[in-house]
Amino acid sequence: MSKLTDVPKRILIGRALRSDNLGETLLPKRIALPVFASDPLSSVAYAPGEVLLVLSIAGVSAYHFSPWIALAVVVLMFTVVASYRQNVRAYPSGGGDYEVANTNLGPRAGLTVASALLVDYVLTVAVSISSGVENLGSAIPFVVEHKVPVAIGAIVLLTVMNLRGVKESGKLFAIPTYLFVVGVFLMILWGAFRGLVLGDTMHAPTSDLEIKPEHQGLAGFALVFLLLRAFSSGCAALTGVEAISNGVPAFRKPKSKNAATTLAMMGLLAVTMFCGIIGLAMATDVKMAENPAKDLIRDGTAVGESFVQDPVISQVAAAVFGDGTFLFVVLAAATALVLFLAANTAYNGFPLLGSILAQDRYLPRQLHTRGDRLAFSNGIVLLAGAAVLLVWIYGADSTKLIQLYIVGVFVSFTLSQTGMVRHWNRHLRTEKDPAARRHMIRSRAINTFGAFFTGLVLVVVLATKFTHGAWVALLGMVIFYGTMTAIRKHYDRVAEEIAADETPSDEMVRPSRVHSIVLVSKLHRPTLRALAYAQLIRSDRLEALSISVDQDETRVLKEEWERRGINVPLKILDSPYREVTRPVIEYVKGLRRESPRDVVSVYIPEYVVGHWYEHLLHNQSALRLKGRLLFTPGVMVTSVPYQLESSEAAKKRARKRAEWNAPGSVRRGPVERKQKEPTSKG
Repeated sequence: MSKLTDVPKRILIGRALRSDNLGETLLPKRIALPVFASDPLSSVAYAPGEVLLVLSIAGVSAYHFSPWIALAVVVLMFTVVASYRQNVRAYPSGGGDYEVANTNLGPRAGLTVASALLVDYVLTVAVSISSGVENLGSAIPFVVEHKVPVAIGAIVLLTVMNLRGVKESGKLFAIPTYLFVVGVFLMILWGAFRGLVLGDTMHAPTSDLEIKPEHQGLAGFALVFLLLRAFSSGCAALTGVEAISNGVPAFRKPKSKNAATTLAMMGLLAVTMFCGIIGLAMATDVKMAENPAKDLIRDGTAVGESFVQDPVISQVAAAVFGDGTFLFVVLAAATALVLFLAANTAYNGFPLLGSILAQDRYLPRQLHTRGDRLAFSNGIVLLAGAAVLLVWIYGADSTKLIQLYIVGVFVSFTLSQTGMVRHWNRHLRTEKDPAARRHMIRSRAINTFGAFFTGLVLVVVLATKFTHGAWVALLGMVIFYGTMTAIRKHYDRVAEEIAADETPSDEMVRPSRVHSIVLVSKLHRPTLRALAYAQLIRSDRLEALSISVDQDETRVLKEEWERRGINVPLKILDSPYREVTRPVIEYVKGLRRESPRDVVSVYIPEYVVGHWYEHLLHNQSALRLKGRLLFTPGVMVTSVPYQLESSEAAKKRARKRAEWNAPGSVRRGPVERKQKEPTSKG
């Protein structure tokens, strides 16, 4: 199996890296920005559309509220960015919101934040990939017709890229991300120049359509609720902001300063792009509807099922650059690609958080270990599996998936900022330096406002999105919380059970005697080797044990035993129902009942084979016996291997693989391997 998987693995993810190469994988700011901020930067491709979709319920007349909603989103973005700049300076270890809440509000709050973030990261992948498929589908009909397979294929491709390592994947993601940012800014500037300087009138492809409102003449509480729902949809632009605080260890030194600078750059870019697209959408008269086939009207009739509603950014680009022009195609391609790559924010945040949770014994320990390329491979694969499941269940429909979105991230925002307020309060009680106190008071004010504002938005999101699918995200949080609590209880119980006592215990008392048993099926080389090894080990009593399931075979075994004159007594147990495992277990348990202070040592001869299919033909009875004996107290199980010729052939193949040189290695020259320093035994 190693031969079958090793070469494809190296081709896909590259050669393994030494642990001391970890410093080479750290990110400069220019790479960290597309790696950690691709989600909030790319969300401007769909967040404006989500605002207009909700407002369309009340008709075109409600569109004039969109600038005010955009302003509220901007204020919230600046608040969150300013708050998280305090977080990364105070907690640079990479725990992010989880560490802040866990340290200042207690383990339950920390686990709640962790559950919310894990759910949000999975949704980030599902939403970003689905949205990218839809954007790409506006140009390539095949993609729309096969949305789910294409989305799953994109997740698999992104997973392989991240398994190659964060720095390597970051270089790949930097070009399309920066191309997207430049394209959007060029569109905003050229659109503003055409409209304000040249006086051109730009029209979106849907400008000649009318919207049939689902509810006409909304006023009072109904209008307020609609505006709040539109605002909560626009808050999708904030998703992924927290990933930078979780990824501080991946930055180059000074880590906190670089992370805070990257946060500020991300916030400024995202806000400018979001406002620019909203403004151009209003200027070009973009129309959007939740049910376009029925609610969009052309010349008095509905556009019908054949109508394809393009995203807001595509319609604005068509109005500004011209439909089908070079710049339009470049921006459309960059938008689709960056939406795919936006999921990379989650691919960096989820494994890092999973590693920290595993270290705290809330998740399986396998998530804490790094893979061949020094990435948290197990966390990456787990994230990909969960995202694929969501995409398959929801049919890669971003409109349905986005309703599940945002809840988790604002739970983490609110609890994190509340924890930061308590953090500053605790430090202010002991800090005497006036300059340091002024800095702490200013930081506390920022975090207090952040906690209040994000808490208010959380209430709005829950109230407006709960029945539209947010309950699924809450259910996912509850499942994660319950699972992690159960895992922690298991690890704590095991740690308590295996802890060494300060006073002498049964484990430290030397057994009175050792009763050794060699299991025998036939008298062949593996059996003779096991008998020889068992005789070498000091035992108070040694015997061979065989289960009689065939009288003729048992008779032959006895005759051969006596003929060879083996000086180990042979005990044969009858098994009228042809079972092997149960008689052995019952015999061993009987020995333990007779002498509870004795240790029973069982030796099992086993074949060592060289091909995976040979495992299906050998050692099944040995595996069953070992599995049962492991649950029997006071019993030690020893496997005595006997290497067949196929295992020797496997060893030769392994040596050949070790000596194999990759194409081009001769030109590069041999890889220098660092010698391990000798360790002194103290």
